[in-house]
Amino acid sequence: MQRHEIIATIGPASEDKETLSAFIDAGMTIARLNFSWQTPVTAAPYVEMIRSCAAEKGKKISLMQDLSGPRVQTTTGHHLDVNAEEVLTEKDMSDLSYGIDAGIEYIAISFVGSREPIDRVRAVINDSGSTARIVAKIERREALEHLDEIIDAADVVMVARGDLGDAVPIEEVPFIQHKIIKHCHAAGKPVIVATQMLLSMTEHDIPTRAEVSDVAYAIVDGATGVMLSEETAQGKHPVEAVKIMRRIVDCAEKHLQIA
Repeated sequence: MQRHEIIATIGPASEDKETLSAFIDAGMTIARLNFSWQTPVTAAPYVEMIRSCAAEKGKKISLMQDLSGPRVQTTTGHHLDVNAEEVLTEKDMSDLSYGIDAGIEYIAISFVGSREPIDRVRAVINDSGSTARIVAKIERREALEHLDEIIDAADVVMVARGDLGDAVPIEEVPFIQHKIIKHCHAAGKPVIVATQMLLSMTEHDIPTRAEVSDVAYAIVDGATGVMLSEETAQGKHPVEAVKIMRRIVDCAEKHLQIA
């Protein structure tokens, strides 16, 4: 990953070629496909459109396949199945095969608690001859207890604040985020901050001041990527969300250079 990637989640609000093309113009560098909702059949057209748009513009846009993990559906969305013994489900392994065959650049593993699932996915990737890089999502307490081994095993780490905020007291999340970024920097690993970064833009065409500060200080603190989820997958202003995210990140980069 280059510094300060902008990851946009693809979904119903961004399923047409015109919007995907606008995402690239607005500053998206990685397109995320959320396999909590996607399947190989539904994801394939997005993969084709994203690559077509990027080729037309002469740009390199990477793809991220976010494996579902042991999730259950609740009234507030998908959450960890606390009774699950395996982080990698049968669906994950089937979806992984598709991702490898499709040449997807990043494979994100949900709910890692140790390096074991990362090593399993690494073995599959290596055996296939793929060069896909592994993103370890930190979103459960067990991951914090094995943080350094997870960072060592992964290529990239994601601070997945949505489910993480369900696993720990919400007031601890900013400090856990800071700790993860610090440990990733010490290990020389890229780190993404994700979830609810510009959440108000699912409805409104401008973010809150608090959201702007959240994105900016994630960069100032050392994040190498920031991610949009509902904002670009389901929101009313998906292209504007990418544009504003890019503006905030660019401004934060300038202040880092001055400092």
